[in-house]
Amino acid sequence: MIEWNALLVTFLILFLARSLFKEALTRINIRHLQHHGRRVPELFRGEIDEATLSRMTDYTVTTSRFTSFEGIVDDLLTLTVLLSGVLPWLTGILSGRQLPFILSGLLFFSVLMLASGVIAVPFDLYRIFGIEKRYGFSTMTFRLWVMDSLKSLGISVILLGALGSAFLALIQYARESWWFWSWLLFAAFQLLMLWLYPVVIAPLFNRYEPIQDQDLKRAVMDLARRAELEVAGIYQVDEGKRSRHTNAYFTGLGKTRRIVLFDTLLASSTREEILAVLAHEIGHWKKRHILKQLIFTELTSLGILYLFSRLLKWPLLYSTFGFSEPVTYAGLLLIGILTGPFFFFLKPFSAAMLRRFEREADDYSRNLIGTAAPMISALKRLAKDNLANLFPHPLYVWFHYSHPPLLERIGRLVDRRA
Repeated sequence: MIEWNALLVTFLILFLARSLFKEALTRINIRHLQHHGRRVPELFRGEIDEATLSRMTDYTVTTSRFTSFEGIVDDLLTLTVLLSGVLPWLTGILSGRQLPFILSGLLFFSVLMLASGVIAVPFDLYRIFGIEKRYGFSTMTFRLWVMDSLKSLGISVILLGALGSAFLALIQYARESWWFWSWLLFAAFQLLMLWLYPVVIAPLFNRYEPIQDQDLKRAVMDLARRAELEVAGIYQVDEGKRSRHTNAYFTGLGKTRRIVLFDTLLASSTREEILAVLAHEIGHWKKRHILKQLIFTELTSLGILYLFSRLLKWPLLYSTFGFSEPVTYAGLLLIGILTGPFFFFLKPFSAAMLRRFEREADDYSRNLIGTAAPMISALKRLAKDNLANLFPHPLYVWFHYSHPPLLERIGRLVDRRA
């Protein structure tokens, strides 16, 4: 039975506050867009017309409302699982079978993740085959979606199974110091994934091949040389078989570090725009943004794991949610749910850091290319191609945006154009 006490009431207040705040932010952002998003901004005159801007506005409104609905459903399901007694019931079944601790923990999380995945399927299908198809982005076939889902499931079983087993083993055998050794384990795992992803995991979903345009390849290699950046190769990826969205990125670590260009970007952008976007991505490496984010993540993880180690011993944590005795792996889930609303309200701090990184990368691109004009053109094209929101509400930006709003970025580059 659920035990009503100060812990439960405090959590419910924070949980409700988070849910209401998210919904309010979404509504404020939509209203702001609908009010301003029918007149082409000065910076985009000649680039888009009112019909295109209206389509951009409609796309943002549609995706925002759908994401909001999905979040509400997720919150309701979380509360249902937490307050219905499902968790004590599930741990009771597992303990009744007298399974080893590690296997019990893996089965516990596997059942919950499987249920969550099944519930997410209709949302995923509607997003891809409903919204994205309607706005001309999705090129995904149902067969490809099934194959992607099965591959993702297989990779998750292998990686999360191995990582989860090691994590639970540390809890069982390292006792008081498990949180520190688990932190080292997670740090090593993240570095391993950075190294392995480009050469092992990503090719399972897409075909990566050396860039076919030799003139562009030489220009990119020259750009990398001027930036004093060594890369293992320049690749194009067949992302167009899933979506018409455009992108380019750096990936990998050490000898697996590579530049990847979407085939959709190659088809829609000029050479100068592609080079400007890549110079921006190079800026993230040269300014050590990835290293800084990694350090921030690791320090945060260390603090969170230590907090978890302290709270796992708290009897009230278990009795509040219907457990007759502590069940460590269930406690991990309970702590994750209980601390979620608190960490949500810390998002603006990390978002502000990421926006600063983006401005620095824009400046680096301008300096490396020698002019801001190609980056300005690239941002305008990306905004048009991806139906981006040109009028986000400042409060929504402050809380959610990892990039400065496009009008702000473009205006800043115009003011500094060489």
